[in-house]
Amino acid sequence: MDTVKVWDPLVRLFHWSLVLAFAANALVIDDDSKLHQWIGYGIVGLVLLRLCWGIIGTRYARFTAFPPSMSGAIEQLGDIATGRKSIHVGHTPLGALMIYNLLAALLVVGLSGYLMTTDAFWGLKWPEELHEIAVGWTEASVVMHILAVIYESRRTRVNLPRAMITGYKQFPNR
Repeated sequence: MDTVKVWDPLVRLFHWSLVLAFAANALVIDDDSKLHQWIGYGIVGLVLLRLCWGIIGTRYARFTAFPPSMSGAIEQLGDIATGRKSIHVGHTPLGALMIYNLLAALLVVGLSGYLMTTDAFWGLKWPEELHEIAVGWTEASVVMHILAVIYESRRTRVNLPRAMITGYKQFPNR
C-alpha cells in the first residue's frame, strides 16, 4: 500500500464538525428553537472558514487542487462505467462537484434561515420556502455523498472514511 497525507487537521475538524452540527439541526434539534439558529450560525461559520482555507490552506485543501470540471466528471463516470480505476490523491472530479454543491447549499440554508429571523422578511413565505427547499436539497446531497463515498471506497479499494479520520489515504499497489 502507498500512503499519502492528504487531509490536514483543519479539513478533518471542519468535516466532522459539520457532520455533527448538520445532523443535530436536521434530526434532533427543534426547528423553532434558538439552539437551531445558533447551530445554523455555527454551520455558516464553518463554511466560511472552509472557504478561506480553500484559498490559503494546505495543498489538497485548496480549491485549485480540485477545480470544478464537467469534463473530469464525465471522464470519471466513464471510468465507473468501464471498470477503470483512476486513483485521485485529493477529491475526484465528481467529489469536487459534490463539495462545491454542499458548500453552496449550506450557505443558502444559512442565509434563508437568517432571513426568516429578520424584521424585513418576517412573515414572508419565500424565505421559509427557500429554506425548506435548500434543506431538502442538502439532505439529499448528503445521502448521495455518503453513498458515493461507500461505492468509491469499495470500487477503488481506497478507504475514504478512514482517510477523513486519519488524514492519510492508503492506495493499493498499482
